[in-house]
Amino acid sequence: MGLWEALAILVAGIGAGGINAVVGSGTLFTFPVLIALGYPPVVATVSNSIGLAPGSLTSAIGYRRELRGQRRRVIRFGVMSFLGALTGAVALLRLPEDVFTLVVPVLIAGACVLVLLQPRINARLRRRRAGRPDGGPLLPLGIYGAGVYGGYFAAAQGVVLIGLMGSSLDDELQRINALKNALTFIVNSTAAVFYIAFASPQWTVVALVAAGAVVGGYLGSLYGRRLSPRALRLLVVLIGLSAAVQILWSTFGG
Repeated sequence: MGLWEALAILVAGIGAGGINAVVGSGTLFTFPVLIALGYPPVVATVSNSIGLAPGSLTSAIGYRRELRGQRRRVIRFGVMSFLGALTGAVALLRLPEDVFTLVVPVLIAGACVLVLLQPRINARLRRRRAGRPDGGPLLPLGIYGAGVYGGYFAAAQGVVLIGLMGSSLDDELQRINALKNALTFIVNSTAAVFYIAFASPQWTVVALVAAGAVVGGYLGSLYGRRLSPRALRLLVVLIGLSAAVQILWSTFGG
């Protein structure tokens, strides 16, 4: 790995950690960079998931003030996130790589749509009627589904979680975002442990993504509330769509 390649991965990790703390779609920063550098999609996903786990922890720590009083939610939803992450990780390693190559562009496109729609989702949440304190009986199933998605391919799982919990829980959006960070850490760390045990990550990539994600996650939790997300959302979408095009081109174009 050359110096410029290592620097590109490190910078992508910083961006991913920061955006995961604020919005949740950091994989759309790191995954396209790894694909552009020639890593196979499954290897890129496995290495990326392991690398982003420490950044998820720093994001959760940065929002620890908003997590106060949510211990019951973290335990209840954390169990579902754990089970979902295991399901998604097993699917990634058991299904043929061709299936992943075909499914991932669709997941990326869906993640980009979610990122673009996030302002409307947030506006709708501000106008919504009060939800239930614990979200009702169907919310844990939705959390499980988000965990499956995160364990298989992590892009925009934070947006999915905010949409699910924000429409179901009677609470402030910043507290919901803090809960999202905690659940994302559970999903990413669960998938990371599974991949370390049963997959073959590229450890140099893991180290660079992890170093960047730790810094980005901490900075994102400190300064993310002060930033206007419009330009960042557009950048995420452009990078994500470029990744989808790259995968489809490598599969069908040559």
